[in-house]
Amino acid sequence: MAQWLLSYLSLMSEYLPIGFQIEAIAMTGRVLLLVFPEFQLLDATGPAEVFAAVDEHLPAAGRPAYRLQTISPQGGLVASSAGLALSTEALPEPRSIAGSTLLVAGGSGVQAAMQEGRIARWLGEAAPLAARCGSVCTGAFLPAQAGLLDGREVVTHWRYAELLQRLFPRLRVLHDSLFVRDGTFYSSAGVTAGMDLCLSLVEDDHGRQASLQVAKGLVMYLRRPGGQRQFSAELLAQQASPDGQMQRLLGWLRESLAEPLDVGTMAEHMAMSARTLHRHCQAELGLTPARLLLQLRLERACQLLEAGEASLKRVAQRSGFDSAYNLRHAFSRALGVTPAEYRQRFCR
Repeated sequence: MAQWLLSYLSLMSEYLPIGFQIEAIAMTGRVLLLVFPEFQLLDATGPAEVFAAVDEHLPAAGRPAYRLQTISPQGGLVASSAGLALSTEALPEPRSIAGSTLLVAGGSGVQAAMQEGRIARWLGEAAPLAARCGSVCTGAFLPAQAGLLDGREVVTHWRYAELLQRLFPRLRVLHDSLFVRDGTFYSSAGVTAGMDLCLSLVEDDHGRQASLQVAKGLVMYLRRPGGQRQFSAELLAQQASPDGQMQRLLGWLRESLAEPLDVGTMAEHMAMSARTLHRHCQAELGLTPARLLLQLRLERACQLLEAGEASLKRVAQRSGFDSAYNLRHAFSRALGVTPAEYRQRFCR
């Protein structure tokens, strides 16, 4: 569309039907990055770099592919948790963002932002008008507070997934995705997963080749294999309470993983029936005894691979999988990568 027509539509937007406004404004590629005091710096600057890099790989179009705008409740300089500050504009009128891409950063300041409530109130009005609304890391808590994610699949940093689910039980919180789309709402896991999400948006807008070139330029995977569980040192979603029955079981299992173990052996050690063990496990950890054992063995295998253990057979034996075949099968099902791929990416 000619530049003069875009300018004309912008001037006339208040007089156009709302559906037509959205189509016209969406063509400008406007991206709003919403931050607040103590936000995670990379949650905003990472996506910004992805969008800004697109122009290097598209034929000259006379205007940027994306027009970036950083916004915050008060405007002005907003300090991140790293101490560096970004210059921002105050939250715009909700109708003015129609057709735009809206991304909400996360960070340690999200709790204060929720208590203050202004962002959630603004999101409740503005986000439904955006062409798409996304969150990075704990930024998901703010659209959730606004009621925008009820009934939707959502992801956040693995450390806060259980908290997000408890605070907002109507959400369907996923524990292992790097990012997820549900309708026009997007969410991503911790920090750099926001860049993965933005690469997917670039691919939607400008095609796979442009997205691939941006990924190469930023030294990123276009699509990272595996989910975010491979990035945590602790695979368990929850920890047993210090004085609970399962704390004793966890200590014993971690010392005995190389031995042949099953649910019966675990129940015998705890001096309880398999049924009682199952009940305690579900109550304190939120998973079955068999799943607990698998999680701990995967965790041990990940630690050995990260430490540089060369032999997959030895990794399998020390983590209780018995054979390299069983180890590969468990990794493929649980993490979406092979043990060799995991070691290549995360070996210290």
